[in-house]
Amino acid sequence: MDELAGQFEAERGRLRGLAYRMLGSAAEADDAVQEAWLRLNRVDSVDNLAAWLTTVVSRVCLDVLRSRKARREEAFEVFPEPADDADPAGEAELADSVGRALLVVLDALGPAERIAFVLHDLFAVPFDEIAPVVGRSPAATRQLASRARRRVKDARTVPDPDRALQRRVVDAYLAAARAGDFRRLMDLLDPDVRLHADFGSAAAARFLRGASEVAGSALTFARSGVVGRPALVNGAAGAVSFRDGEVFSVMGFTVSGGRIVAIDILADPERLAALDVSRLG
Repeated sequence: MDELAGQFEAERGRLRGLAYRMLGSAAEADDAVQEAWLRLNRVDSVDNLAAWLTTVVSRVCLDVLRSRKARREEAFEVFPEPADDADPAGEAELADSVGRALLVVLDALGPAERIAFVLHDLFAVPFDEIAPVVGRSPAATRQLASRARRRVKDARTVPDPDRALQRRVVDAYLAAARAGDFRRLMDLLDPDVRLHADFGSAAAARFLRGASEVAGSALTFARSGVVGRPALVNGAAGAVSFRDGEVFSVMGFTVSGGRIVAIDILADPERLAALDVSRLG
């Protein structure tokens, strides 16, 4: 068992990177890798451990993506903070290697497309090994990856590199929320803007899409006494929000073409408690 655990640990980093690209969530990626470990302990023997684990993690991720789609939820997490026992440098490397823009694009793909693209284009897994995972023939799997590749190349959701522009847009959004200015919020939000809020559990997570939904949510929180202050989050313009003087959330914004195309909110009390928000100022 100790030998098997050692072999699994040697694969953990690769598997976590794989799952993160498929799911866009550090927490869900960890859960997928842990599920693979539990399943490994229930089999007698494995000929090719690396390939077997890749298949199992991919199937777990596919199930998560299909469930997410069935609930009409679109989840992505662009600033996964490390858990207490995690390696902060490794977490930063993981997030940087994926990139915020790519996660937004991958989130728009269908579950099978995303799995095929990540496995083949990012991890060089042959199509005949991917086919059983997605339940398609190798030829059909190749088409899935090709279609996904075209969508990734055609994507235009690239964050504006001008941090000053980002700051102006985010500050205007915060001011409009405080003022209760719904029309101004709509002007600042991309029509297809996506919002993901992590409150610490899957049941409490919130997923919104569309300018009207996101603007309405901003007004609701502003009326409840939540006040946002400018901050630098993941190297981009963001905000830290407070309620009754206590930190309520950390907000990351993706600004493209002068409008907000994605908002990611970390509101998990346990993870917030581990953050030094003064460093985000």
